[in-house]
Amino acid sequence: MSKKYKYTTKEADKFNKHGIDLTIYGQDEPSANVCHVSVKKGHFQEFYDTKSAFTYYIIKGKGTFMLDDESVEVEATDLVVIPPNTRIHYFGTMEMALTVSPAWTAENERHVRFVDESESPYAKE
Repeated sequence: MSKKYKYTTKEADKFNKHGIDLTIYGQDEPSANVCHVSVKKGHFQEFYDTKSAFTYYIIKGKGTFMLDDESVEVEATDLVVIPPNTRIHYFGTMEMALTVSPAWTAENERHVRFVDESESPYAKE
């Protein structure tokens, strides 16, 4: 069997989760997932992953990541590297590339809480 080198949008899983639109590439690749993330207001779920690091590259827009209750302002061309066991949620209008390594699995994700849109520093903009 030949190795798979290319993953297309047509093959990718696409869905909306807690305020973000996701396109997930390489669903069967255990080393990493690469996702396209589009967010208009925020990711309204605080969560953490027990095994995977999340690396976000901000393609367009600006926002605020909340990482273990620390506010991290981001804008286009910034890179945000989040180690395992770090609580994550974010606000803003952004287009991002996300790499999750090792690849995301449901059993490693822990839900902390749902986040109210009123918590966003952009809620009044």
